[in-house]
Amino acid sequence: MNDSVKSPFEILAGYERLSLAHAGAGTAAGASADDLWRGIGFRVGDRHLVSSLTEVNEILAFPEVTRVPGARTWLLGVASVRGNLLPLIDLKDFLSGEAASLSNSSRVLLVRQSGGSVGLLVDEVVGQRSFGNGQRVSAPADDVIGRYVVGHYALGDVQWSRFSIAALVRANEFSQAAA
Repeated sequence: MNDSVKSPFEILAGYERLSLAHAGAGTAAGASADDLWRGIGFRVGDRHLVSSLTEVNEILAFPEVTRVPGARTWLLGVASVRGNLLPLIDLKDFLSGEAASLSNSSRVLLVRQSGGSVGLLVDEVVGQRSFGNGQRVSAPADDVIGRYVVGHYALGDVQWSRFSIAALVRANEFSQAAA
């Protein structure tokens, strides 16, 4: 085989190296691939959150939802996604008691939990974000979502809270959707 012929994986790995070397928007200047933490950035209200790439399986537009009688307000209902019933949670309502307003930028994060998949309605998905160790910042304790936050990062003027979806889906109140 000719040494100049590269596999698709080698080509993509090369693109990643070039991208990291460029240290474009959303990355720490000069950070190596090993020093970066990557996640999916999203907004809930005025909070900028980021969750691990391994915690978010898919990003969906808001689907048609069937309400569930007797459920808490944050359980919007169930949706059929490719033939599978998916409980849909208003993450803003669950965290703060204030219902989200649907807009063109609203998205659903499809995540897995022990009983199957669940959808989390967020106000906006802003894409992949990368943070270096030098971007870690301390932040005041937050009673509302602090139990689900495992760190904070600064990127420009925006403070990002690293949101643990795993901690969210393990929380007792998350599985108590009956009103």
